[in-house]
Formats: sequence, C-alpha cells, structure tokens
Amino acid sequence: MAPYESPMPPLPASREATAELERRIERSLSRGLAARWPFPEDEGRRLHLSAGDHLSWVIESRGGRVVWRARRPRSADAQVHTDLHTLAELLEGQRSGVELWLKGYLRVRGSIALALKLEALIQAPRPAHFSRPRRVRAGGIDTFILEAGEQRGSEPPVILLHGLGATLASMLPTLAALSETRRVIAADLPGFGDSDKPLVAYDARFFARWAVDLLDALGIERASFVGNSMGGRISIEVGLRYPERVAKLALYCPAVAFRRLRQLVPLVRLARPELGVVPLAVPRRVMLAVMQQIFSKPDRVPAPWFDAAADEFSRVFATRRGRIALFSAARQIYLDSPFGDRGFWEQLRGLTPPALFVWGDRDVLIPSGFARHVEEALPSAVSRVLEDCGHVPQFELPHVLHPLVLSFLDG
Repeated sequence: MAPYESPMPPLPASREATAELERRIERSLSRGLAARWPFPEDEGRRLHLSAGDHLSWVIESRGGRVVWRARRPRSADAQVHTDLHTLAELLEGQRSGVELWLKGYLRVRGSIALALKLEALIQAPRPAHFSRPRRVRAGGIDTFILEAGEQRGSEPPVILLHGLGATLASMLPTLAALSETRRVIAADLPGFGDSDKPLVAYDARFFARWAVDLLDALGIERASFVGNSMGGRISIEVGLRYPERVAKLALYCPAVAFRRLRQLVPLVRLARPELGVVPLAVPRRVMLAVMQQIFSKPDRVPAPWFDAAADEFSRVFATRRGRIALFSAARQIYLDSPFGDRGFWEQLRGLTPPALFVWGDRDVLIPSGFARHVEEALPSAVSRVLEDCGHVPQFELPHVLHPLVLSFLDG
C-alpha cells in the first residue's frame, strides 16, 4: 500500500448488514468499555463517535464513570468519524486507532488527545503493538504518554519527543513504524499537549532532567531517543548530560543552535514568556498556512490531518499556561548559545551515544546546511539529507525515513 492511501471498506450490502454492525457497536459500548474513566482531567468532556452520515454515539466522563448514549451531541470536545465497519472493529479491539488514522480510515476533529484516550477505554484483548494511553508523574510533572509495543530481550525501549508547538500526535507515524518490534513511548512534553504546564524556564536542561525522570517513572534504565525539531535538541541534551541513560539518538531536523542571525539576542532576552498571559487569537487560515510551509509538498499529507493539527494547536494555545510554555520554549531555542566552551557546537563534540541525524533539503526552519557543521563537530555520527523533504519527515517521507531509523536502531 502506498503511503497514506485511504482504502475504505465496502459499504454494508443490506439493511440487515447495517443493523448487525450497529448491534456490534452498541454491544461493545455496553459491555466492552471500562467502567471508570482513567483520566480525571477529562471530567465532563465528550467524545463524539460518528459513522456515515447519520449514526452517532457520545461517550463522556461523569463522576469518573464512563457513560455513553446513542445520539448526536450538540457539542463535543473531540469527534472520531469513520464508517460502521471500521468503528465496530475499533471498539472490538481488532484495529488500532492510530493505524486507522494514519491510513485514512478515520478522521479526528477537536482534541486529538481525547480521541487517543478512547483506546484506554476498550477492554477487549488487543495486540501489544496497539497504543495504550496513560499518565505518569515524571519529576513531579503529570505527563501524558502513549505506549505501544513490548520489551523484547535486551532491546532498549524508544522514547519519542515532539517539536515546538506540537504534541505526541506528531510522532504517531514513528510510533506505528517501530512498535511492532520494540517498546515505544511517545510523550507530550511538559508545557504541551495534555501534560502539566509548570511555570519554569523551558530550556534544554529542564527538558533533559524531565526526560530522565520519565525513564525513572517508567522503570527504564536505558532508552533510545527519537526526536523531531525541539524534541531532537532535547534528545541531544539528554545524551550530553546523561549518556549512561541513552542507547542511541535518532534526530529528525533537530533544532540545533543557530550560528547566524544572532543580532536579535539582546531584544529576545528582554521579551518575557509571561506575555503569554495575554489572550492571543491566531486566525485558522494563518495557522494552516504556517503548517503547510514546513512541508516540501503539503499535498503529500491529507487535508484532514492539517485540520486535526490546527484543532490541537488551538486547544492548547487557548490556555494561558500553554501560551507561556510555547513562548518560553521558543525563546530558549533562539537564545541557545552556539559558540564558546559552553556553547552548543563545542558541547556537541562530546556527545558519546551513537547518533543518526536526518535533515530535509527543503526544510525552511532548520536548513539542511547544518549537516556539514554536525559532521565537522561529530564525525562519528551518521548524517542523511532527504531529498524533496521539509521539516517533518515522519509525515512527509515515512517510507524513506523509518527504514533508516529501524536499520540504525538494530545496527
């Protein structure tokens, strides 16, 4: 199957077949869901399941209990839309919601995090590589994670870290690609998605300490880290500060310290992230345009994915602490010192875990020209520039990227 092809199952052949699918869905909702909602923060939130043009069910948390009804809600915090056959198989535990979304079988609007939590409610036996959402406390920070796959022998688990302004949803293609052969954990970084948003300096040192706390909370001694953009920079920091906890690093367009365009540093130092307390509306068309600019060819990605990403960004950015965290992290990326004994490029020379750097030759955020600077500072690293690729290769060229990553991790 070509990447992101959207094959839909055949429509039910008769009214009887349709009625049978409806019965399967409602049987799963009645008997196959957990009795208690495992995420207290979702009290009162509604998840709308829709199939076809007319059939709808709503699941919500009421007093910590899971409650469902066959109706179309007036409003919902998230919507999962698909066909009857796919919804029946999802609720019966036969299909992975992540894989169905990646293959185009279902669409998500509103809170992606809430839609992902549906899989925590399904009680039917499910394969180990299906996602398992849960929360853990890492260094006192309540962290939302998505785990998939299982430990196999001595193979280190893999931690996936997303980029600035994103959530763990941006790492779902890699989660799906790796989880059939190893344990994989994607996390919402502190300040982003459904994780806590403390009032701290969101610099690389803070994130690296949290990442090690996350390993401790999960009972993991050593892990490989896979990070995109800011998540790549954080992964490097973990490798520099805590090399004994890192097996390997796979870095997608990592947000390395800028060597030029430093003239605004004095001004950025004066800008305070606390300005995020002021509500700021970002027009949806602007948001979508910015998202599309980070791809070499935006039409490689289905339009519903951009809609889902815009919904998720808007949801987090609408919160005061979400804005402060975004501004703080963006400020720290720009202020990351490039030169001197304590500068990024000198420190990079001391990186000891094996590292794979992947760049996009049409990345407008982190130019692939950084590859030569990495090769100079770290000759032992593997560096690959992907042709006709932007800033998020896991979405744009997954069929090229993931074999590279798997080969590196297995080597």
